Amino acid sequence: MDDFLQSGSWEERLAHVAETMRQVSFEDDPRRMVEVYRTRLADVSQMDGFLSISRRDVELPNYLIARSSTWDTEPDPWVEREKLPRLRGGIIAELLSAGEPRVISDFEVSPADPAAEYFTGMRSLVAIPIFDHGEVLNLIIQMRKAKDGFNSERFPEMVWLTNLFARATNSLFLSKKLQEANDRLERQAAEVARIQESLLPPELPKIQGLEVAVHYEAAEEAGGDYYDFFPLSEDRWGIMIADVSGHGTPAAVLMAITHTLAHLYDCSRLCPVEFLEFLNKHLTERYTQDSGAFITALYGIYDPRQQTFTFALAGHPPPRLKKGKDGSLITLPTAKRPPLGILSGVKYDERVLDLAPGDQLVFFTDGLTEARNSLGEFFGEDGVDAIFSSSCAGSRTVLDELLGQLKSFVGGRCLDDDLTVIVARVCD
Repeated sequence: MDDFLQSGSWEERLAHVAETMRQVSFEDDPRRMVEVYRTRLADVSQMDGFLSISRRDVELPNYLIARSSTWDTEPDPWVEREKLPRLRGGIIAELLSAGEPRVISDFEVSPADPAAEYFTGMRSLVAIPIFDHGEVLNLIIQMRKAKDGFNSERFPEMVWLTNLFARATNSLFLSKKLQEANDRLERQAAEVARIQESLLPPELPKIQGLEVAVHYEAAEEAGGDYYDFFPLSEDRWGIMIADVSGHGTPAAVLMAITHTLAHLYDCSRLCPVEFLEFLNKHLTERYTQDSGAFITALYGIYDPRQQTFTFALAGHPPPRLKKGKDGSLITLPTAKRPPLGILSGVKYDERVLDLAPGDQLVFFTDGLTEARNSLGEFFGEDGVDAIFSSSCAGSRTVLDELLGQLKSFVGGRCLDDDLTVIVARVCD
């Protein structure tokens, strides 16, 4: 490169540099980027040979030959390191140990040197260490057949430019590895999401005397919201909605555990309080004691013959109740007991709602009320009530109106948390 730095007009050199950088910018593979750069460099350099040495993950005096101008084909030094020649000692080990740039104007290598074949016919060289966190892990050697083949005055610029290019190449390699890792994580997250959604009811049950509509939406690929319906005796149905703290894959895993525990419970006992206490016992004893995770939950039983809904809360928002007779909203007390998975031995409270034809219930996770707009304002329970109190339509219509208002409120912002909403209307 020193010939290039001192030959031709500055305009010619600038044009060559700009074209080299343009071509290099197209490459997203570090091996290809090195090949393009090396080819462009060969057009302006009188270099007769080169070596690229690596001692990454190799203890001196051992080292690897990563590239050589004597090879017709070469393995990819980033992904095929097992194919690289491994040598020990000799002139290359000395240069690596020195850890300093060197110019050798009158060079001769001993035939006994382990790397002698790579220096055949060469009489001068420059050794350019590539620094990584202050340590020399790679070495670039450029060679010429003539003595005094390199201009020492231009050598500092060679060291500078070579290290800058090496850093760019390494950054591209790391970027590529990061993208591959992200792709794997995305595939895994998508698979977790698929498994998680398979745990949710595949279709809404047909519940005697109750019209139900549901919306579920995860903030990420996978989420921690959970809802379920349990067929019970005498046409009764258990209804559950729960929210695991956090979101993403960890929340989805705990959601799957909660699903399994819920389906292990003997629902014939028809007691929402005992149901939550069963879940809390097993979660605190086995899964959440040291993790800091918890689950808010509501579980209730709808009895179509008595037209009652008996429910218990574990730190979960109470349902919103609208009476069909006069359209009034009934404010239900918030949960007085903690979420599941925090304290063992918690005793939960039970409440019974007497329902009538036309009454409506809305169950939701806090992803609804805590959704924020661009000003940081929460949708809140007021947002829920504004839609709920003004609509006398069926469950699906009410749900669609609620989601439409939510979408308008957040103004295109992504949800900060998972969202589940269940609207249930007692049939006339």
